[in-house]
Amino acid sequence: MNYADIKKLDIANGPGIRVSVFVSGCTHHCKGCFNEEAWDFKYGKPFTDDTIEEVIEAMKPDYIYGLSLLGGEPMEPANQAALLPLVRRVREVYPQKTVWCYSGYLFDRDLLGRFAGHVPETEELLSMIDVLVDGEFVEDLKDLSLWYKGSSNQRVILVQESLAADEVVLWTPPEELPDKNRA
Repeated sequence: MNYADIKKLDIANGPGIRVSVFVSGCTHHCKGCFNEEAWDFKYGKPFTDDTIEEVIEAMKPDYIYGLSLLGGEPMEPANQAALLPLVRRVREVYPQKTVWCYSGYLFDRDLLGRFAGHVPETEELLSMIDVLVDGEFVEDLKDLSLWYKGSSNQRVILVQESLAADEVVLWTPPEELPDKNRA
């Protein structure tokens, strides 16, 4: 697998300050995609053990809330095998930090329905992801007021709660932003 970029101080792709890995390779080709160059599986740099260690080191500060996986498409079957060792290391070294994943594939239909049981890494990856933003980006449904997603068809899913309930459990944004001026 190749990766397009690593953002070590990302505030756009999940709560808090995060380390975000943008993988290369995507077969969705959504109209209006913000990262079209990452559709190419050969774009960017090789994702190696050194890359994993770079991400682990970048996550070390206490102010880093967690890891976000984006693309390209992290859940492409061709990308899952390379991401699994990274997510395992994150869970081992930083069990208190969250893992968010952005995928054009639908959680219930595609990841659980088509890939689980056929792509060896899917179930283990899902067992270590806290939140999955699923669904292809749809330019006609683009809405900049949405929390952590680009178009209104996408869902922000609490993965572990969904797996336990055997149904999709959605994350909901707080009713109001915390007041930074309160003690």
